[in-house]
Amino acid sequence: MKLDILAITAHPDDVELCCAGTLLAQIALGKKVGIVDLTRGELGTRGTPEGRLQEAQDAAKILNVHVRDNVGLADGFFANNEAHQKAIIPFIRKYQPDIVITNAIDDRHPDHGRGGKLVSDSCFYSGLRMVKTFDEQGNEQEAWRPKQVFHTVQDRYISPDFIVDITAFHDQKLEAIRAFKSQFHVPEYTGEGEPESYISSPEFFEFVIARAKEMGHAIGVTFGEGFTTARKLGVRDLSVFV
Repeated sequence: MKLDILAITAHPDDVELCCAGTLLAQIALGKKVGIVDLTRGELGTRGTPEGRLQEAQDAAKILNVHVRDNVGLADGFFANNEAHQKAIIPFIRKYQPDIVITNAIDDRHPDHGRGGKLVSDSCFYSGLRMVKTFDEQGNEQEAWRPKQVFHTVQDRYISPDFIVDITAFHDQKLEAIRAFKSQFHVPEYTGEGEPESYISSPEFFEFVIARAKEMGHAIGVTFGEGFTTARKLGVRDLSVFV
């Protein structure tokens, strides 16, 4: 299945927090969109790896993405090296996305910045035909390099290179975030005895909404999501601007 956009991020829920509205907007335009999580988020303070995987699938249904995969790297201990790049490249070549969205270039959680760089480098090496990878049936894969790699803005504020209007999809984005009921402030979640975490407080959920408002305000809409890019963007139609 060839995808138009593939979001590849470190943890299940990174996509929902940072670019779910953008994915929903693109799906509404008829784009084929998928998600690949690098890890199962097994180092999370709350919940279980098995529960996180189920929550990820529940969120995928809310987002109506075409596919959601997991690379299975070790949460917290993956590195930007040959072995882990070659673990990611088969997914890039399998789905052949034109655009890859990944983690922020720098963030509070070290997995985010490291994950963003790992995915960006993997996209480059995926385009080299001398890097050999194989699909599930053992067939050699063709080289594929996405046209663009975009980085999200996560916990730390980074001045975005562009902002996507997600106003029409913000409520659905919040629903997808709440699918990770073990991680965020979902009042009906009954995880007895689990400790509070940085992201499980009501204040953090309010921050997520405030960040979307901040980004939206910058472009004159209600809600937005910001992105950075290492490459200059070119447009053929000036009407695409908000």
